[in-house]
Amino acid sequence: MGDPGFWDDAEAAARTLKELSALEAPLNRLESLSARLDDLGALLELAAEDDGAEFEAEAAALVASLRPDVRQLEMDVLLSGPYDRGDAIVALHAGAGGTESQDWAQMLLRMYTRWAERHGFTVEVLDLLAGEEAGVKSATLEIAGENAYGYLRAEKGVHRLVRISPFDASGRRHTSFASVDVLPDFPDPTEVEIRPEDLKIDTFRASGAGGQHVNKTESAVRITHLPTGIVVTCQNERSQHANREAAMRILTARLLERKEEEQRTVVGELRGDQGEIAWGNQIRSYVFQPYTLVKDHRTGYETANVEAVMDGDLDAFLRAYLEMRADQGAVGRGATS
Repeated sequence: MGDPGFWDDAEAAARTLKELSALEAPLNRLESLSARLDDLGALLELAAEDDGAEFEAEAAALVASLRPDVRQLEMDVLLSGPYDRGDAIVALHAGAGGTESQDWAQMLLRMYTRWAERHGFTVEVLDLLAGEEAGVKSATLEIAGENAYGYLRAEKGVHRLVRISPFDASGRRHTSFASVDVLPDFPDPTEVEIRPEDLKIDTFRASGAGGQHVNKTESAVRITHLPTGIVVTCQNERSQHANREAAMRILTARLLERKEEEQRTVVGELRGDQGEIAWGNQIRSYVFQPYTLVKDHRTGYETANVEAVMDGDLDAFLRAYLEMRADQGAVGRGATS
């Protein structure tokens, strides 16, 4: 930052400052925890002396206050991937089943929005295609906050819902599916080369809510990357220029993901295995009837409190997944040592 030319490129400077802040946060937490552990050691020495009951109580209170900080430090270690500290792009797609699955996709959209709000993260809807009767066919969100991608990469896969359908007059139980894809909102586009001649850019009128300006002007943008066939769309209340910028960010993330997949020997290390949006490929099941249960089929973690989960209480699931991945990594390193 002391370089005279540091501020010449405002975007690059902003990225550097964001990366610096992300690196400083866990270091500050570690230094604070270390200092408090020193205090705890001093209190325990005093408590060991005669009439040290007062210090024992103070030490016990300090231990209790340290527990959440230790857990946060553990999360800092688990969230150590190359893109974990950054923002996330979350894409939702309804599976087969029409209105049922589209309503389920909208429920997941609300769940992730509520989770982000619980963490003080910001949520921006980049693209949304509404269902004919209810719900959404697809939606793309940008969730911005410290470690957003590191947490949310656990959500990649097919999510299964079992419930009494509110759209079935006979009150029968239905099973619905929706897929969740999570990409790192990569801050440095220079890592992926995108040539202008490889892009086909179309503009069109946005669909759904958004007001007269959105629906009467060609503000929506569709970008096709010709070499790979990747197609990205973005439409919301903003200008065509802003939609184009957002679509390019999503395209960059998808190309980065593709590049990472090609470099890895284990298929799905970054993206995760998804397969068809149907029975047998789900990573998690949400059962509303005849009993209540949310179960992650990868980690085995489960809870009966469906309402809390749908209101964004996902942290236990995310932590279980991160711990499982860390254990798998340790086993893999042991096998090669």
